Amino acid sequence: KHVVVFVFQGGAFVEIFSAQGKNPGAKWKIIGSPSVIWKEFDKEVKSFVFVLEGSSQTNKIQLPKENKQILGLIQRFLVLQIYIPLGQDFSTELLITDLGNIKRRLYLSTVHKELSSTPLHAKIPLFMIKRKIWCNLCIDLVAFTSEIFKGAVFQSLDGIIVSANCKLRKIFTLKCKPQDTADKDGNYE
Repeated sequence: KHVVVFVFQGGAFVEIFSAQGKNPGAKWKIIGSPSVIWKEFDKEVKSFVFVLEGSSQTNKIQLPKENKQILGLIQRFLVLQIYIPLGQDFSTELLITDLGNIKRRLYLSTVHKELSSTPLHAKIPLFMIKRKIWCNLCIDLVAFTSEIFKGAVFQSLDGIIVSANCKLRKIFTLKCKPQDTADKDGNYE
């Protein structure tokens, strides 16, 4: 039996990761060289951020840390406050469970050129993501699950892996769709 990491989810959001505090990576499994994954102060966002550099194949952070745990996150929207450098690859992998208790993987990456899926895995291109600017990457888990896996109904987000190359400020889920914070020039508040 799996242990659920996040039990109370009655609020408007559930914070999964924040670069603030003494050791923001303590709850995460850090995969790869510690020399390319670190915390630093970012003057642009006036906040601490977690930096992942190097190969997206080998340098990543994973939650939950232990394989016997699941996140059990049920809120519809997943938001990553993220900065992706120009000319660098980035990916995130989401482990979801549907109402039929089938575990599926969504693999979102700048490497993928087109959407491809099997009944249990999907590769989703992130070619539209803005580079060299802080943005909120918002993923509608309910819509992705039903569209990609033909009518499957999202139940929970049970794991997340974030791979290099990026700066990460926060990761959280939201009950309701976030307001678009971009102004007419595409800049974020």
